[in-house]
Amino acid sequence: MLELTGLTRRYGSLTALDGVGLRLAPGARHAVIGPNGAGKTTLLNLIAGTERPSEGSVVLDGRDLSRTAPARRARRGIARSFQQPSVIAELTVLDNLVLAGWRHRPAGHAGPRGLFGAGRRRRREETARAGLAAVGLAGYAARRASELSHGQRRLLDLAAALATSPRVLLLDEPAAGLTDRDVDRLLGVLGALPDDVAMLLVEHHTEVVAELADTVTVLVDGRELVAGPVRTALDHPAVRDAYLGTGTGADGDGRTGPGADTVTAPGHGGTP
Repeated sequence: MLELTGLTRRYGSLTALDGVGLRLAPGARHAVIGPNGAGKTTLLNLIAGTERPSEGSVVLDGRDLSRTAPARRARRGIARSFQQPSVIAELTVLDNLVLAGWRHRPAGHAGPRGLFGAGRRRRREETARAGLAAVGLAGYAARRASELSHGQRRLLDLAAALATSPRVLLLDEPAAGLTDRDVDRLLGVLGALPDDVAMLLVEHHTEVVAELADTVTVLVDGRELVAGPVRTALDHPAVRDAYLGTGTGADGDGRTGPGADTVTAPGHGGTP
């Protein structure tokens, strides 16, 4: 369904991503990990269309989207959550989700307070309330998004991405800033994604990666280091030697280095 070929992004003399390739079939659960500066967020930007590749292609269902605007990619089924939650602070939590579901529909539909008939508005609100309940925000529907905590805004951002009924879901460190309870809720929501939705997850907490993903790509300095089944990749000597240390952290001296992923087995410490 989604095929990335030779994706490269340069900023002057700096190469942030260098010839990365990836294929996601419907229902794929794939993670991308690596130290800070490895090119993970750049990869998501190139897929979502907020940046364009210097070289390479992004193809969805045989259609090259490499020069397609983000809004058109969203309408074709590519949804994304961000490291910094993308919510509209002055709107209520409910209206954020109503708007998220509306803005990816074909032209001619009205906004959440515009030309909706009363019946259509009610149906959209019912759907939005169900989405809020799924991420534990049902009790916050009438509050302004600005009143939410950082972790709650992240969950609202995820709910907004899911409200678009995506075919490809891009997640940029969704567990960052969440409490243990919210991480459990996140795992439940993402674990219940429809079987035909492909998920590409960037995440520093590898216990979350191991819980959600089947396969993983490890990026270092913008290049693919290792790709394969999650446990095989995490245990690969090249991965540990490159930036994780031998199970202890990037400094290799029993401390976790800056930007290093936390390597733990699922349910055994390292809880965000």
